Amino acid sequence: MIRFKNVSKFFKTQSGKKIILDHVNCEFQSGYSYGLLGVNGAGKSTTIRMIAGTMLANSGTITKDVRVSWPLGLSSGFNPFMTGRANVHFVARAYGEDVRRVSRFVEEFAELGDYLDAPVRTYSSGMGARLAFGLSMAIEFECYLVDEVLAVGDARFQERCRVAFESRRKNSDIIMVSHSMGMIKTHCDKGMVLVDGRLIVFDEVEQAIEAYYRLNR
Repeated sequence: MIRFKNVSKFFKTQSGKKIILDHVNCEFQSGYSYGLLGVNGAGKSTTIRMIAGTMLANSGTITKDVRVSWPLGLSSGFNPFMTGRANVHFVARAYGEDVRRVSRFVEEFAELGDYLDAPVRTYSSGMGARLAFGLSMAIEFECYLVDEVLAVGDARFQERCRVAFESRRKNSDIIMVSHSMGMIKTHCDKGMVLVDGRLIVFDEVEQAIEAYYRLNR
């Protein structure tokens, strides 16, 4: 379970304060996958990063009793001056995984060739996403975070990503941000709509989608 207790998040802007979450209390229950919906700028990606732990709340607490991934495909957490392989080794050790197994999986999955031993700062955005997605699939999580991107690269590589992700989610929950309602319907059981700093929970994903459409009228 992932629990928000009195969580607030805001950013200071030139025009004042942009409120993302306003003293939110809610739960992401284990055994269910959630679609996180909201209009552009509502703060969906910020919320996902807070669940991942890569961004902090201004107040309140987020507690987790499940192993949660970083957002799939997110490569901004890599050290740009380290090689791809060194980054993989670092993450594997941090999660207590077998370094050789994880490194071998990423090498085969990401198909970066010699670039795996080059500094990440020399990678294109697509290469960085391949490395990040491969590393995400190499380590098993109880809950995967998905922020729009499920696959990168050409059609063949996208199919590999899809198959790998489907294999992982058989035994895992997901929290997904996507503007594709088809993706939300396919992968999610419940829905949450982020609006005006509130996170509204719906037991049926269809209800969340209907609420989202009303916001976009």
